[in-house]
Amino acid sequence: MKRTLFIASGFTILLSSLAHAGEARSISIASNGGSASATATATGNSSSLAVAGATNGGRAIANSDAIGTRNGRADSRAIAAADRGLAVSNSRADARGTFGGSAIADSESVAVTIGGVAISNSEALARGRLFGHADSRSIATSTSIFGRAISNSQAVSDGVLGGVATSVSDAYSDALFGDSVSDVRAISGAELFGRASADGIGVSISGPSRRAESRVHAEGRAYRFGQSRSTAAMVRIER
Repeated sequence: MKRTLFIASGFTILLSSLAHAGEARSISIASNGGSASATATATGNSSSLAVAGATNGGRAIANSDAIGTRNGRADSRAIAAADRGLAVSNSRADARGTFGGSAIADSESVAVTIGGVAISNSEALARGRLFGHADSRSIATSTSIFGRAISNSQAVSDGVLGGVATSVSDAYSDALFGDSVSDVRAISGAELFGRASADGIGVSISGPSRRAESRVHAEGRAYRFGQSRSTAAMVRIER
């Protein structure tokens, strides 16, 4: 119990430094096989954070969603920790920039479990128009001991009319004495003198004689005098 609550509280303190005025926060903790659910939603120039923790076979589910408009910045964080139970973490950030403005979507999800299943999903979307700048960064991390860890991450950016789009997606999955799955996507598109770059990194680590699966897809698209670049890296370790 102490270990799980320590993980949840530690992540809360770590990510609280990213807080700004007007943010939405939600924290839920359950013990003795209970169920904890936390949801935080922020719209406009604000951020969102959700933290959930459960012990003794409980369920911890954390959902976070942030939308940044008017060239604003969207930050979203979701953290779930469970002891011999299920930990699910979802995070989504959507930012839009126009007329030379900057749109930054930063999404991160973390799921940790001991003897259970950890599922982490993260998605970041950014759009740059009319010489705007769009950055999308998505990170998904899942860790499980004697269980199963599943991690998904997706970053999508678009730049049009001189806009700049950058997508970075990282997924890390680690299962000690269990199975791990890592899935990454990074897609960027540029049109009409725009620029696009996409980077994807996937890491999957499993226990002895267990499955470690990792999939990475990075795609850069350029149309009508646009420029694009894409890189992908995949690491799979079965220890």
